[in-house]
Amino acid sequence: MKRIVGVAVLLTCVAGCGGGTPSAGSTTTSSAAASSASGGGTVEAPRWPGVGGEGKCPYLGSADVAQFNGQQVGKVKLGDGAAGEHPVCFFFRPNGEEQLRVRIFTGTEAEAKALVDSVAPVATSSPVTLDGGWKGGAQPTEKGAVFAVAKGGVAVAAVSNQKRTIAPKRAVEKAVEAVKTAG
Repeated sequence: MKRIVGVAVLLTCVAGCGGGTPSAGSTTTSSAAASSASGGGTVEAPRWPGVGGEGKCPYLGSADVAQFNGQQVGKVKLGDGAAGEHPVCFFFRPNGEEQLRVRIFTGTEAEAKALVDSVAPVATSSPVTLDGGWKGGAQPTEKGAVFAVAKGGVAVAAVSNQKRTIAPKRAVEKAVEAVKTAG
């Protein structure tokens, strides 16, 4: 009986959790909803902040991005997000085009899952796991590829202009290392 209820809850979430995928050039995602842990209502996916001023990403270096995304980094800008949250890091090519964005989000478990589903929708992405219980999805998109995982109330997501999911996966792995170190 528990198994049937679990499958029903999972199917309800998969059927009700849709959403767009942020492109490497967009500043927000479309809304996605996730069932809350208590089973009541839905939770909107946290929006990606707009691009702010230049800065240094505290959890991902330009040399790492150049290595796994395969492009030189011209500028790094930080998101204009809320104070106290890890900054969203935007990496640009020397010609000014965005090549990679990475986000560490901390909130409720439902918000973290909704963010992952908005980046790598359960309905279309390949399921992924990282050591330590991180779960989410990855997929190529029209303009690149995405990789996003969550554990508890923390989500880590990356959007790359590269068609292979290995680039955003490597970015997420580096960001997850930073989360583990900070926690």
